[in-house]
Amino acid sequence: MDIQFTGETLLPGKVGQFFIVLAFAASLLSTIAYFFATKNKDESDRSWQKIGRISFYINGISIVGVGVTLFYLILNHFNEYYYVYSHSSTALPVYYIVSAFWEGQEGSFWLWAFWQALLGLILIWRAKSWENGVLTIVALSQVFLTSMLLGVEIFGERIGSSPFILLREAVDLKDMAPVVFADAENYKNYLKFITDGRGLNPLLQNYWMVIHPPTLFLGFASMIVPFAYVITALWQKRYKEWVKPVLPWALFAVMVLGTGIIMGSFWAYEALNFGGFWAWDPVENASLIPWLTLIGAVHVVIAFKNTGHAFFTSIVLVLISFVLVLYASFLTRSGILGETSVHSFTDLGMFGHLVLYNVVFLAIPVVLIVLRWKELPITNKDEETYSREFWLFIGALVVTVACIQVIFSTSVPVFNKAFGTNFAPPIDAIKYYNQWQAPFAILITLISGFSQFLKYKRTDSRKFYSSLIATLVVALLVTAGFVYLTDVYHNLIYILLSFSCMFAILSNARILSQAFGGKSKLIGAAVAHIGFALLLVGALVAAATSKPVSLNATNFIPVKDFEKVEKPGENMVLYKNEPKKMGRFTVTYTNDTTIAPNTFYTLNFKVIDEESGKIKEDFDLNPHVQSNPKMGLIASPDTKHYLTFDIYTHITSAPEAKDAHDIESEAKSDEENYKKPRVVNVSTGDTLHTSSGIITVKDLNFKPTAKSLALAEGDLAVGLPLEINLNGKIYKTEPIFLVKGNNTFDFARNIDDLGLRVRFTKILPDQKKVELQVFEKPQQAKDWVVFKSIEFPYINLYWVGLVVMVIGFLISIFRRQKEIKSA
Repeated sequence: MDIQFTGETLLPGKVGQFFIVLAFAASLLSTIAYFFATKNKDESDRSWQKIGRISFYINGISIVGVGVTLFYLILNHFNEYYYVYSHSSTALPVYYIVSAFWEGQEGSFWLWAFWQALLGLILIWRAKSWENGVLTIVALSQVFLTSMLLGVEIFGERIGSSPFILLREAVDLKDMAPVVFADAENYKNYLKFITDGRGLNPLLQNYWMVIHPPTLFLGFASMIVPFAYVITALWQKRYKEWVKPVLPWALFAVMVLGTGIIMGSFWAYEALNFGGFWAWDPVENASLIPWLTLIGAVHVVIAFKNTGHAFFTSIVLVLISFVLVLYASFLTRSGILGETSVHSFTDLGMFGHLVLYNVVFLAIPVVLIVLRWKELPITNKDEETYSREFWLFIGALVVTVACIQVIFSTSVPVFNKAFGTNFAPPIDAIKYYNQWQAPFAILITLISGFSQFLKYKRTDSRKFYSSLIATLVVALLVTAGFVYLTDVYHNLIYILLSFSCMFAILSNARILSQAFGGKSKLIGAAVAHIGFALLLVGALVAAATSKPVSLNATNFIPVKDFEKVEKPGENMVLYKNEPKKMGRFTVTYTNDTTIAPNTFYTLNFKVIDEESGKIKEDFDLNPHVQSNPKMGLIASPDTKHYLTFDIYTHITSAPEAKDAHDIESEAKSDEENYKKPRVVNVSTGDTLHTSSGIITVKDLNFKPTAKSLALAEGDLAVGLPLEINLNGKIYKTEPIFLVKGNNTFDFARNIDDLGLRVRFTKILPDQKKVELQVFEKPQQAKDWVVFKSIEFPYINLYWVGLVVMVIGFLISIFRRQKEIKSA
């Protein structure tokens, strides 16, 4: 970085790199200091603790310094820095520049380190007697995270990847432009030729990506806190004290990480064009697994708190939850997922670094458990079947097994690389995971329902069954109405999952009703369970009953190779200002606006009363596309939200700027004003799909009539009756084939309303077929777009469930925090 090329601004990069090194050194010193402070038995000597605190403060300040410096570089588009050049451009508005900050690995590692530093500062303030042990673990994690940003070479091995590396150091400029940079002066003045960066990935240019990653990484960072408390409890032999401080933090981590995951679901629903909110992508799975295991941990920890049983299960689930966060990071960042995920990072040479991070944080709990095994308060007493703690344990077990299935399937690329196997990931991931996970979801919601009728340690079986049966009967009745209303009664699994969710909602609603009688302890849990059940049933109905509404009866889209990427029967082509019927809607492509690099299309939807002609509903949707040189057409949908369903619309094909008025460039034939004909051999009953409608071939007519048709003895004339169906309207025509002496002639027929011309040009007696030529007029003067609309029924249950679940977590956090204060 000490060679001054023309126009480079090197000072900010040097400052940023200094802060990275300082953050790493401070976190390392803090780890060492807090380690010795934990081992120090002299409570009056707090010297190691003071060093640990000061070092952690310096770490936090340095991380903020790194962030401020990097944001300054991105905001001002200093393209001499590789990270800035790779992720930003002058075309991006400020809020997308924020997204560009954490698009790359380095920015996301910084985000994780920032949240972890902030949580560490809160723990210094709040952890009290737990501070030394807990901060040892948090600071050690900071050592790994800040080392990921170092970007320095030690003994020939590069450690981490710095966001302040220069473009000319990261890539060979002469490979970018061999002719230009072969000149020494041009090479020295390379910034004159690099006027802008590559910009943000088009898929990430959405407002959800401004808030989704920070929330998700706060969830990841907060998982270290319960882990650190349990490690400290094992280290200091505080086998029962850890429960009270862990529960609020575990609930906080579950709430925040869950919210981050669902925000990603919002992003997928609003920004991606796969037509859904969860695709079981490996990266999605990697974030879901630790969330589910921590949910299981929370329930078992509560059981341990109330009964003293299930100590081992509770600590293992807490510990494994953070280890799974690290494993998720390994999957996402090591490059091992390759092409199996649409939004994993590429490998930056940190494979071994990430493996070490995982191994260290897996080894620490394993070693401590082995060393303390004989002392752990593990009970051998069998749990009562009619007890809440027994079913909390069973519920956690079911969640764990469900996670194992997801982990195993998601880790196929890892197994292939580790063992040289060649297992293929699921072809249809959504169908595969749904089939496996639906039974687990049924069991979990059933347990979350009937466990509310149980008490800790022992429940009277008569009272249990009397309360349970009434709720079961009501749940059956509600389920019957629900599955009929939502049209999911055709599938047994759907019915069972609907029933289990309704049962969970009603059972937990019973707990809420008791809150008015003064029993308020379980309000948070009940609300969270209701939210989770609503979320599940909303996802079920929306995914199971979603359907395309842009149905195309012709099953033909006049775009080259369209059928290779989309189903023509589920897409409609619109020509500008030409309304087209789509179910109850009349859709018109009215306008388009290009705001580089995006083109926004205005599609007007109207609902018109067929009897009166009055407009009952009128709204516009504005899906947009971006033609990306590397990724092709990037489509972002727009959605009309109703109370009971959504109309989700996205563009599936659009003209490129250079030929914006042509759907297909085809050579003209001698037939004036028509495109080159489609020549097909047909027989009676055959159908042919065209952009002008569906052509159906009728029985041959051996006595055709026409004004210009004069037959002599021995002549043969045959008519080919055709029917063309365009959106229910039938057009009829009959081209004629004539044999006159040794010559053949044909009489073409035009259908001007459809821009269609047909010719009957040959009889093929051996094949019992005839040759038909179909000519279509090109839509040269018309702008066009192809779109797809999907209806998602009752999708709002999914979003409402999320909100209710988060409220439940908040109530539980406040309650557990209150318990700590009153202790």
